[in-house]
Amino acid sequence: MMDFDYVVAPMLIVIGAAIVVFLVMRRLQSLRAKRTAPARQLFQRVTLIAIAAITLLAAGSSGINAVLLQLDRRELPGSIHMVHGRKMRINCIGQGSPTVVLEAGGGNDGLNWGGVQPVLARTTRICSYDRAGYGGSDAAPPPRDADHIAEDLHELLHAAGVQFPVVLMGHSIGGLFIRDYASHYPTEVAGLIFEDSSSPAQFRNPVWLAYNRSRTGIDFENILNRIVFILGVPRLLGECSKSGPPGFGSAAATYYSQDRCHEPFATMSSESDYDLSANETLSDVPFGSTPILIFSHDSAAQDPDNHMPDLERASDQMAEDLKKLSTRSRRIIAKKSGHFVHFDRMDLIDKEVPSFIRQIRGNAPSPEWGTTVEE
Repeated sequence: MMDFDYVVAPMLIVIGAAIVVFLVMRRLQSLRAKRTAPARQLFQRVTLIAIAAITLLAAGSSGINAVLLQLDRRELPGSIHMVHGRKMRINCIGQGSPTVVLEAGGGNDGLNWGGVQPVLARTTRICSYDRAGYGGSDAAPPPRDADHIAEDLHELLHAAGVQFPVVLMGHSIGGLFIRDYASHYPTEVAGLIFEDSSSPAQFRNPVWLAYNRSRTGIDFENILNRIVFILGVPRLLGECSKSGPPGFGSAAATYYSQDRCHEPFATMSSESDYDLSANETLSDVPFGSTPILIFSHDSAAQDPDNHMPDLERASDQMAEDLKKLSTRSRRIIAKKSGHFVHFDRMDLIDKEVPSFIRQIRGNAPSPEWGTTVEE
């Protein structure tokens, strides 16, 4: 499936710009033969030249951005495998078992884990990957719900020769996707790690429903944002060359910053039927004694101007309820962390995930299951 925003749209803009410039040139030539007032003729010439200049700038920016994005995609680390006739990228580093598979949140690809993946790879094998339509993976037709995403990951892991069982770690909506995977392929999962994960109950909770309704007016803003990215404006503003988040190595920071100029709007839209994904995971049976580690954000660290106590209480309860999925689960509230714990508290991830892996291996004493602590 061809990328409309970053391949088709730029081509159409370039073609459209060529037509506009051609028509402007013809109009300028016709003005020479007309006997009009000098001031009016000057105004028309200036207007036509301005239209041509703006059109050429838009075509040049969009076209150059499209070409550079294609080059950026070729440089991504990892390997490509065919899944249902589509290319998917996976990047596995380190040695040891169980392998930890990282599932990014909504709107993010595997590059989002560039800070923690190299550190965690000192303990065991770590794989990040791009869901369909993100990073180096081809887009797939909708719906991109939890069932389809879990099936894609299942096929990708087998195609890449990943050793089972694995530990799945999901951030945000990625928590729903790994939960779906564990329900469909329980023998392939040795443990689950939820990082500020979404919950299927979130899409039934009255507080969350009211919050989502209050955000329905941002559709026009999203359309404008999409046009800005298609035109390559972020690249003009230097967004593609900014340093990555703290803790990212030079190579990971470069990939991450280049990724800032490639917002996959179509894919994000196709994944946005969260109600469908919630239905597919709401009926999940508990996972017995499968080890589960839960990271949650710190409500005290939220922006006071945007703090919504009711929403925070609902989120805290849903995070606490995740512990009911297994008899061996524990929750950690990451102090001073927002939604991206692997950015804000990379130190905590780098400490607790290896410890969790050693517990699964039987090389470390089991923690006190069922607890919730702040770290």
